[in-house]
Amino acid sequence: MLALERRNIIIKRLSEDGQIIVSPLAQEFNVSEETIRRDIEKLEMEGLATKTYGGAVSTNQRNKDLPYLIRKKANVNLKQKIAEQVASMIQDGDQIMLDASSTSIEVVKKIKNLENITLITNSLEILLELADKKGWTILSTGGSLREGAYSLSGSSAEKMVRDHHVDLAICSAKGIDERMGITESNEKDAEMKKAIFNAANKRILAIDSTKFNNLSFIKVCDIKDVDIVVTDKDPGATWKSIFKDANVKLEVYGEINENSSN
Repeated sequence: MLALERRNIIIKRLSEDGQIIVSPLAQEFNVSEETIRRDIEKLEMEGLATKTYGGAVSTNQRNKDLPYLIRKKANVNLKQKIAEQVASMIQDGDQIMLDASSTSIEVVKKIKNLENITLITNSLEILLELADKKGWTILSTGGSLREGAYSLSGSSAEKMVRDHHVDLAICSAKGIDERMGITESNEKDAEMKKAIFNAANKRILAIDSTKFNNLSFIKVCDIKDVDIVVTDKDPGATWKSIFKDANVKLEVYGEINENSSN
């Protein structure tokens, strides 16, 4: 196992349990305790953990974002399932906007066989992925490069988005909560996602099952402000009822929730 993969698992444990202990992790990964301590030190330097005697505890992450390269490696299988479901909604000739999430890059990979797509994005990685794509119209939002991310944001990027109108907007988020709605870890990302959603006929939230009942730092929009939520597995009866009441269609990988509305 690569060090990055190991640290991703440690981050996930910290998020789920609030703490980790060095000794059992060393046994689980078949590495020395010193190796785990070095992992913790690196995560502490990045602001993702706080060392304690024998382990580490979680740092409050509501107003902090994980580095993009770490986020990109997290829950890849879930993102690919979601991307496949989202891709089935996109047709030749569509005009679409995508945010700079790691889920959006998976969507782009799934639709590269389509023709005559117009695509607007603030994602540098999507722009690079499509650099040699022929027959598409690909527009960058421009804007300021955000530190630690492969994304563009700021007032000029938001203006570019507001000046256009598309068929579909596809965004992910850090969390979805019954009371607070859809949330993000920082204001710049939240404002970009708001602008992208407001520029589309149909708004798709592509969010994996680990983000349900999570609350991040700043609100993007209410649940009722999106048209479709796409996820990798059934979120349960309570969430189905929430989406039905908000007139939001729920699509789960491999199935369509018949109880939800368009």
